[in-house]
Amino acid sequence: MPRHARPTVVLVHGAFADASSFARVIPELTAAGLEVLAPAVPNRSLVDDAAYIASVVRAVQGPVVLVGHSYGGAVITLAGTEDNVRALVYLAGYALKEGESLGELQGGFPDSGLADALVHTPFPVPGSTDTGTDVSVAVDRFPALFAADVDPGLAAVLAVSQRPLAAAAFSEAAPVAAWRTKPSWGLVASSDRTINPDVERYGYERAGMTTVEVDSSHLVMLSQPKAVAELILEAARSTGH
Repeated sequence: MPRHARPTVVLVHGAFADASSFARVIPELTAAGLEVLAPAVPNRSLVDDAAYIASVVRAVQGPVVLVGHSYGGAVITLAGTEDNVRALVYLAGYALKEGESLGELQGGFPDSGLADALVHTPFPVPGSTDTGTDVSVAVDRFPALFAADVDPGLAAVLAVSQRPLAAAAFSEAAPVAAWRTKPSWGLVASSDRTINPDVERYGYERAGMTTVEVDSSHLVMLSQPKAVAELILEAARSTGH
């Protein structure tokens, strides 16, 4: 197919990570002839983060396959309503329904082990005397919980370079669910210790997604990049472009 007719893949990272978490998947996608964008998510507010990603999507000329990892799954659930989004791909992600928050979806299942490893740090709120609260993972707990099958040296770097998520994002309800109207694919990381894999399975099944399971830690994009790329390519092929 002509290069200009192919969809652009927009990769949306999650909490406690940044766009470099897609470093091993991006070469797989570009080698297949796809354009790729991997923007930095502010990780301040679910609705505001989704609005920012939606603005990135709107700036793309042509169809988009929107991919979200972890918290990024919640973000694409909102941002995926943009007209040029043709497919959604969830990687070890949260597939919220309308009116549901991350905390509510997670709360219906046993804890993954992440909860007691979280660190809360205040941050200044511009234009206000109030402070917000950043949530990150304790550095010494990060490798085992987040990246057990990633090179230990890389996992150590990721542990100290986390992009925190504002605590407020956990309780924000999703106003829309793009998977209602967009074809969707979901990858369950079956050895995930950050999100209970049953949370992933439940959200994907509820949404009627095409689902695959991969034996991986939460950072499936770094531990199993070919499997991730294959799923994204399947979604891209489905767009007919």
